[in-house]
Amino acid sequence: MSSLMRCINVTARCATLRRSEQLFPVGLTGGQHTYVLNICRNPGITQDQLAKMIYINKSNVARQVAQLEQAGFIERRVDKQDKRQMLLYPTQKAKDALPAISQALKEWNDYLNAEFTEEQRIMLEQMMEKVMNRAKAFIDAQPGREGSAK
Repeated sequence: MSSLMRCINVTARCATLRRSEQLFPVGLTGGQHTYVLNICRNPGITQDQLAKMIYINKSNVARQVAQLEQAGFIERRVDKQDKRQMLLYPTQKAKDALPAISQALKEWNDYLNAEFTEEQRIMLEQMMEKVMNRAKAFIDAQPGREGSAK
């Protein structure tokens, strides 16, 4: 029997591969949708805040932000209150990509849930929420994670 984490990891990698195929026409990779979605939802967010919000280390966020900026999806602006901070803002290109991102996420979710009854889907979602919340609570309790966005 496969372990829970192996199942989650393989499913996540498959999702990334599928999103890469679906989002290629708009110029995004399968892993960049999270950045675009969260920057669009939180214009003016800092890289540190974004890293905490999406549970990805700062160096990976910095790399992805640089790629997204170069591709024209986001722009960085100096924070007027703290000149050392760079704030992240979506461009129109990012906003225009949102329907494609939403569609890709919906199609994958629908595909994964296709063989479940409604009751099973709800139960699975509730159980996975518990797993996710427990994982987040563990990481948020680590030193250096103060002020983490939930």
